[in-house]
Amino acid sequence: MRKYFGTDGIRRIANSDLTPELVYRVAKAGAYVLSKHTDHVPTILIGRDTRISGTLIESAMTSGFLSYGANVKLLGVLPTPAVAYLTKKLNADASVVISASHNTYEFNGVKYFSNKGMKIPDEIEEEIEEVMDSEKIVELIATKDKIGVAETREDLIDEYIYFFRKTFDEIIEKYNRDDFIVGIDTSNGATYKATEKIFTALGINHIIINDTPNGININDNCGSTHLENLQKFVKANHLSLGIAYDGDGDRCLAVDENGNVIDGDVILAIISNYLKEKGRLKKDTVVATIMSNLGLKKYAEKNGINFAETKVGDRYVLEEMLKEGYNLGGEQSGHIIFLDYNPTGDGILTSLMLIQILLEKNATPSQLCKIITLYPQVLINAKVSNNKKYSYNQDEVIMENIKKLEDEFSGNGRVIIRPSGTEPLVRIMVEGENQEYITKRANEIATIIEERLK
Repeated sequence: MRKYFGTDGIRRIANSDLTPELVYRVAKAGAYVLSKHTDHVPTILIGRDTRISGTLIESAMTSGFLSYGANVKLLGVLPTPAVAYLTKKLNADASVVISASHNTYEFNGVKYFSNKGMKIPDEIEEEIEEVMDSEKIVELIATKDKIGVAETREDLIDEYIYFFRKTFDEIIEKYNRDDFIVGIDTSNGATYKATEKIFTALGINHIIINDTPNGININDNCGSTHLENLQKFVKANHLSLGIAYDGDGDRCLAVDENGNVIDGDVILAIISNYLKEKGRLKKDTVVATIMSNLGLKKYAEKNGINFAETKVGDRYVLEEMLKEGYNLGGEQSGHIIFLDYNPTGDGILTSLMLIQILLEKNATPSQLCKIITLYPQVLINAKVSNNKKYSYNQDEVIMENIKKLEDEFSGNGRVIIRPSGTEPLVRIMVEGENQEYITKRANEIATIIEERLK
């Protein structure tokens, strides 16, 4: 079991659990592991979101890299997918995003990307941890003219903007309408600068909310984890569509013209159907995780699309896509990967794909959503002791109650239990035909888990 890295990098409370000292070690070890096979001075990019602790973590990270002898380009506040894109575009040796994604402001995190712009695999994270806790770490010291140099390159956001212009400019210009207006919630996060520039450059009428970060309001009752205000905003202003990003910009959820939520499963259905029509859905396959709604699988079967299922985590979706040659996959949370464009989830890219489809088909979001019927689903978080969260399946009482519920469903529902990779929680997902019933049973299981694993 990894000591520092979870399912999405290292994520902890900043300057408490995620100390500058720890970050310094993570930087030195990471620079060594990710560049030890190169024959040149490594260059590493650093991007961050808008958290108050961002510059603190950035400074410690930079110090670690420079001390090892790596050169650093500081990208400033930039979405995670922009950092991934620039890593590949600039032929950098690696990159780091300093963000805790959808978590509240007191958390922060470190996510590494390889020279291919992809999140590093589990085995590389394990190797970094080994170096961090070994005597090797004290040997990774550059001296004299080998010390690294850092430079600020916030101008590189323009490369990311150009990527969207060359991808969407022609078709959006062809089908755009004056009465098509998008409401966008940037979550006071990493997309707040890029969104305005990109949508203005493409000529899409838009209104942005929650784009005034102050260091502590990221994800605060806004963004993809809190859609209520966007739903009201879209309805009150009679907008064509609502878009919400998370704190680091790798997720996108939407709201239709009536204020109804469009989650990642529905977005996958809409986009996979469009790509299949265009002959651009590789191997006619969409990749999703075990947490995706049963309705997505039924949609795929009905529309001649293969459905590939992975364990939870966008890295596992990507691994399956790379292994089998697929180009579309994602999660219910709105983390959608378009491998033809970028090897990580990209909220802005997802939203523009959705907008392109709406404009080209001259349809409303609610009309497009009719392609899929979702099953009622409830997700409950059971608060447990952090050192016990992985042992739920060794408890006979817990497993007996789960099996009993699965037997009751007789194939018309599911129970999925998984520990959180970043928090002291066990997540319980129950899916079935009756919302009231599955909510009651999910709460019962959550109570049992909390009692048994406290």
